[in-house]
Amino acid sequence: MPQALLIEHTDGVDWVTLNRPDSLNALNPELIDALNVYFGQLQRNRDTRVVVLKGAGRAFCAGLDLKDAMERRGTQQEPPGVTESLDSQRRIADIVMLMRRCPQPIIALVHGAAAGGGFALALASDIRIAGRSARMNCAFIKLGLGGCDIGTSYFLPRLVGVSVASELILTGRFIESERALMTGLVSELVEDDQLATAAQPYVDAMLAASPIGLRLSKECLNMAVDAGSIEQVIAMEDRNQVLCSRSEDFGEGISAFLQKRKPVYRRR
Repeated sequence: MPQALLIEHTDGVDWVTLNRPDSLNALNPELIDALNVYFGQLQRNRDTRVVVLKGAGRAFCAGLDLKDAMERRGTQQEPPGVTESLDSQRRIADIVMLMRRCPQPIIALVHGAAAGGGFALALASDIRIAGRSARMNCAFIKLGLGGCDIGTSYFLPRLVGVSVASELILTGRFIESERALMTGLVSELVEDDQLATAAQPYVDAMLAASPIGLRLSKECLNMAVDAGSIEQVIAMEDRNQVLCSRSEDFGEGISAFLQKRKPVYRRR
């Protein structure tokens, strides 16, 4: 059996591929566990500075593998109880929590379907680049569930505003790639076969930043989104700038600027 999650590390970048193309990269237990393990280890990982997340085959991720879930439920003598169901739900939700907490910026390359849990993975990423074929939706409400799941009701209003978020969550309607760009849901729209190429300038710009500056910037931005006041945000910004100014990276950055060359930061 091929691995459900492929990780290729190149020069500080992890290219992470959801690798169940025959199932449109739907989330089954193996892929869910692999994503939890991968994003869980990033917190102390100094070699990986940027993550690029993509899907193999015709889609980014079609959400939960319902066929697999129903087959597994059919082998059980009785339906799962509330505790077991909550545990399964939390295992999926943990992925987006780990994505948000990890210090590496995550760039999602979205093509084809990004539905349900797949949409949640895209939303939990820091930057989204869409291929022409991309179409995203909150599929949950179409399955007899609530429309708010796996962090979508947190991320969507912050990205596109309450009105568009309400439309998507309450109807399960797909948002196509062009409208996704228009609403600010994605940063760029390119042909499907140009997604990796489009990601490279973002990756290069991030790798040009100091390692500590990049990590603290993601942390501060996430906290600023939830901050209750500008005072809280500025306190975090002040703290980060003082920490960065005491690092070797700051000295190298100033020297490179004055010498009109690219800085060479030490990996750590």
